[in-house]
Amino acid sequence: MKKSFEEQISELEKIINELENGNLNLDDSVVKFEEGMKISKECNKMLENAEKKITILLNNENGEVSEEDFNAE
Repeated sequence: MKKSFEEQISELEKIINELENGNLNLDDSVVKFEEGMKISKECNKMLENAEKKITILLNNENGEVSEEDFNAE
């Protein structure tokens, strides 16, 4: 089952805390760092997908509401 964005962020925060603690040896630190980078990339992908789904409602000159795809440029 795929984890939610919030679950991924929570897991990433745990990894950051473990790395900041300084109690891990070098090998374990590298493994945790790699795991954190993987989660970070997945979260970024989730944010990009959410951004693509956003629509902007615009009032046109007739007072009607229309939808337009969101463009982050």
